[in-house]
Amino acid sequence: MNDMNALVDGYIAVWNETDPAARRDRIAEVFSEGVGYTDPLADVHGRDELDATIAAVQGQFAGLEFTLGGPVDAHHDVARFTWHLGPAGADPIVIGFDVVVLGADGRIGEVHGFLDKVPAGA
Repeated sequence: MNDMNALVDGYIAVWNETDPAARRDRIAEVFSEGVGYTDPLADVHGRDELDATIAAVQGQFAGLEFTLGGPVDAHHDVARFTWHLGPAGADPIVIGFDVVVLGADGRIGEVHGFLDKVPAGA
């Protein structure tokens, strides 16, 4: 479980990394090469497409940060967790729930995301 917690912490750090080169390095550490990422607004495959998706989200929600919304629940090679997006130390503007599945390399191979709270017009 500690390894899964560390991996999810890395996942959150990737979404908060605004330096493009550093973000790509973090993506390579956390995600399998052929990672699949699906949520209500995106369906992308591979690290490059994931990087572009994260950059777009950062552009849309500039200055906000992702945080874990509670404990990571994991078993075998699957974890689920709630995340928040908002100003540091304030109530979240967006709340989501992700399920991640590890790939054969021990990195995140699949992400299935759900949005529980989204601001109007987002």
